[in-house]
Amino acid sequence: MTQDQTGPAITPRTRAKARHILDHYYIGSARDDRVLEIWGYTPEMSYAPGDRVALHVSTTAPEWDLEIGRDGLIYQKLLTETGLRGVHHPTPASCSVTGCGWPETYAFTIPESWTPGGYLMTFRARRGDDLVEEHHIILVRSAPDAPLPPYVLVCATGTWLAYNCWGGSNHYEGITGPDGNAFSPVVSTQRPWSRGLCKLPEGAPRALREQPTRTGEMVRYPYMEWAYAYGYSKKYASAGWASYERHFARWAEGEGYDFDVIALHDLHRDPDLLNRYACAVFVGHDEYWSAEMRDAVDAYVEGGGNVARFAGNFLWQTRIENEGRTQVCYKYLADQDPLMGTDQEHLVSGAFEVAPVNRPGAQTFGVNALRGVYAGLGNCVRGGAGGFTIYRDDHWAFDGAGVGYGDVLGARSRIFGYEVDGLDYEFKDGLPYPTCTDGAVPEIEIIAMGLATNIEADHGIWGETLYIGSDDAAFKAQVLFGEITPKTLDACKRGNGMIVSWKRGKGEIFTAATCEWVAGLIRQDSQVEQITRNVLDGFGKR
Repeated sequence: MTQDQTGPAITPRTRAKARHILDHYYIGSARDDRVLEIWGYTPEMSYAPGDRVALHVSTTAPEWDLEIGRDGLIYQKLLTETGLRGVHHPTPASCSVTGCGWPETYAFTIPESWTPGGYLMTFRARRGDDLVEEHHIILVRSAPDAPLPPYVLVCATGTWLAYNCWGGSNHYEGITGPDGNAFSPVVSTQRPWSRGLCKLPEGAPRALREQPTRTGEMVRYPYMEWAYAYGYSKKYASAGWASYERHFARWAEGEGYDFDVIALHDLHRDPDLLNRYACAVFVGHDEYWSAEMRDAVDAYVEGGGNVARFAGNFLWQTRIENEGRTQVCYKYLADQDPLMGTDQEHLVSGAFEVAPVNRPGAQTFGVNALRGVYAGLGNCVRGGAGGFTIYRDDHWAFDGAGVGYGDVLGARSRIFGYEVDGLDYEFKDGLPYPTCTDGAVPEIEIIAMGLATNIEADHGIWGETLYIGSDDAAFKAQVLFGEITPKTLDACKRGNGMIVSWKRGKGEIFTAATCEWVAGLIRQDSQVEQITRNVLDGFGKR
């Protein structure tokens, strides 16, 4: 690979002067003119050439500068503005839910010459010798009348939104609720992205440690420690362009693959969009989907489309409301969703595999999240191999990769985790088969797998605090068995992650169900790269 994202260095000292970090490492406006800051967002996540892009920027500096560049294999600076008038706009305390409501500050039209990809926006503000820099990302796809590439990279914007903590709350933790300390089931698209979701410096830790902790050593989460030290959201390693889609896009560009780039939200508003391409690609962490998004993928495959999914944790059904400006997911509190008990109950925002959704992820991608989930994170399978054990080494996806039965794929590059999807399975003559008790069908072929867990091991080390714990296993026990007992918790402790292949309808699906597949591309693992090429080459021909 060649150069990384560019731009002036922001030192920890300068960053510390400008940042305002809420509890739980949450980031937002300081709401104080004395703090040098600049933040911005766009109304939409994706655009095409000819579209008008409005920027909503708030800063405490008298002037600010703008830089926009294509964040590809080589960063290309394409638009700059200097000396733009700075205005510090009021930010509602409820901005995480309702949006910031800032007025339009600047606008431009995307030139016809801009090729598909992720476009990084850099906002810079100065006051005396101090400098602050923040970022935003937009996705640019081909114009409707342009020649189309065979592939489309569908960015996991539902998950980006769920983890975006800008303003105080997301779908995990926050400052909402009656006591001001709860997660929000409703999040807005009309706000900036948290620091780290759009751009990261070289060396920012990934969710998985490159080397497991030693026996007797206290469990640690280096990415959260790094985030706290440098003023980034602790969720940066869980979602966003910078940690996932960017790495795949740069690798694919370097390999000569021609891609379009869209948002998952584009499928919600235009369910026929995928039909323009031979192969749809999903990478990283794609946890949150609306029913309409899934419908679009299901229809695409049934009609002859191919799906290459190098991603994990396909778990929650969401709703997109308010003309696309809000995302709803009640998650563990699905019984509080306003649609519960109505004739629209199938659209309740809860886990795919349980009532009232009752639409297992295996029906779309061949695997289920609740049969995963954690591997390599904290004390969850912390001493595992870090890769997939190969079972069907004669599968076409493994051609030329030099793997055999029982080999472990991706151990060197740590591709297995941090969340994975799997199935209920059984072994026959040394080969795994789906039991089809969880929404899977017999046509799904399990070609590789590894072990995961829903309960973080407690080794009794003095002073140690567990992050994952057993809450996820308790949720799984409640929804799958109706009660939380030692027996049901034990049954929900064990999970797995799989690579599956599935010819469905007129199309085909390949799923490597792990968030960290891109780590194999980043670290130039030749076997992971070869398998990725095989899948893209095979699926790129309609």
